[in-house]
Amino acid sequence: MPRLIECIPNFSVSKEVDPVVFQGLVDVASSVPGCTLLNVQTDGSHNRCVFTLVGSPEGIEEVAFRLTKQATETIDMTKHVGQHPRMGATDVIPFVPTMDVTLDECIALSKRVAKRIWDELQVPSFLYEDSATRPERRNLAKCRKGQFEGMPEKLLEPDWAPDYGERRIHPTAGITAIGARMPLIAFNVNLDTDNLEIAKSIAKAIRGSSGGFQYCKAIGIMLEDRNIAQVSMNMVNYEGTPLYYAYEMIRALADRYGVRILGSELVGMTPAKALIDCAEYYLKLENFSCREQVMEYSLLEM
Repeated sequence: MPRLIECIPNFSVSKEVDPVVFQGLVDVASSVPGCTLLNVQTDGSHNRCVFTLVGSPEGIEEVAFRLTKQATETIDMTKHVGQHPRMGATDVIPFVPTMDVTLDECIALSKRVAKRIWDELQVPSFLYEDSATRPERRNLAKCRKGQFEGMPEKLLEPDWAPDYGERRIHPTAGITAIGARMPLIAFNVNLDTDNLEIAKSIAKAIRGSSGGFQYCKAIGIMLEDRNIAQVSMNMVNYEGTPLYYAYEMIRALADRYGVRILGSELVGMTPAKALIDCAEYYLKLENFSCREQVMEYSLLEM
């Protein structure tokens, strides 16, 4: 059985804003032996892109470094503008155990990559999620707070020295968050309104840090190209907080403001079970068994 790790690096560039820089990253991601590029998602309003790669531990370790090197050399954060919070050219690098690999192995890998990125590229990093060295650094939003523009001052605070690197950002590539974690789903819901405050209010109501769903992180943003507001979420445990929990609560809260849901979207890839759980809920399936009644699951057991 092959040993596989998933890596989902996020870069502060989009195909819509800078297609040349974007294509350079795609070329690097497709060139490393032992890795497969499964998906690339890009968004002009967010001005970022999300790569989904899977491969051997050795291949994933190498592709994570090469992509960071490419981003460092081609993305200038002093000129970056986008709706999504960001602090670096390579904003975040998560490693997810996928097949016959432990979370501890991914933690060790994240530390090796962070050290190499500092040693060879002079880009500092915070370790986050299960790699975090301090409780407050588990939360990516807390690491990213201040964003690229405020990070030089933040790194001088007593509690915010980088885990790897000196107390200074790379002048054009900023700082990166690197860590191991279990599967996360980036899930967005688009609203039929151009009122950003409605999206922000809904996001505050549903996110765990404000008393909402424990495993939901949410912010409200504007999609300028469509002139609509969006509730942008990271679902960090889709079994603890299913997608349909968040969707139904957003629908109820939006209705209070006289707003409809236009649609939802997934950024990157998602475990099949997260969508099957939604189908089971909305179809009101009785005595349903994912393993026994979903054809693809049965084929995997053969």
